[in-house]
This record gives sequence, C-alpha cells and structure tokens, in this order.
Amino acid sequence: MKPDQDCQQCGRCCEKWGWDQKGIIDDIIPWMDKNRNDILQYVSITLKDGTRCNGRDISIENLPEVSRIDYWAEPSGRALDHCPFFHRAGDGKVFCKIHDAKPSICRSFTPWNEGIRDYALNCPACRQTTP
Repeated sequence: MKPDQDCQQCGRCCEKWGWDQKGIIDDIIPWMDKNRNDILQYVSITLKDGTRCNGRDISIENLPEVSRIDYWAEPSGRALDHCPFFHRAGDGKVFCKIHDAKPSICRSFTPWNEGIRDYALNCPACRQTTP
C-alpha cells in the first residue's frame, strides 16, 4: 500500500487502539511544560517503587523514577476503555480534541503501513489500494 495515504477520519483506529496504550516520557514532558492538565489528568504513572499516581501529580524532577506510563485512565486511576479525546462530529468524521499535542503512538500510527490485514480491510483509507 502507499505509505502516504490520507486518513479519512472514520475513527476506526481510535476506537480499536486509541486506549490502553503505553506512554513515553517524551510525550508527557511537553504536556507538563505547557501545563496541559486537561491531558495529564488521563495519564496513569507507575513509579519504580510501585507507587501509582496521576499525570498531574508528577514533576519533571520525578521523571527518572517513572517505570511505566499508561494512556488513558480516569483521574482516579481506573483504566478507560476509550480515548477521552475522541470526538465524532455531526458529519460522522472523527477528530482528536488534542490533535496538536496527541501522543507519539497516535501521531505515528498509519494502519495502511502496519500490516494489520484484518483491520486494514475495514479502513476506508486502506481500501483505496489493494493490499
């Protein structure tokens, strides 16, 4: 398939894989620097000593103690079964409410390049070209 196909904003990727993802420190540093508590409140962090905390409750100085980052969780710590930033507009197209700041796992995901044949057959962008 073409590596540069355009997403048609159907939302199938986000519905299937937009939650229960592992995060990286490089994602949360800009959110911390820009006080993006609207994002950080949905990030669950586990420290090396096993302590769990919310993304709003960690500082840059604590980052070396992070052993795991999980997207997406309620502020109480319970894992979500959906992305809290998923938005389906009236025309049926899906938009990311944090598009300009979304995690790297989301920015870099292109189903037409992932070789996920069972999924790609249901992706409108993937169906533009024969696998």
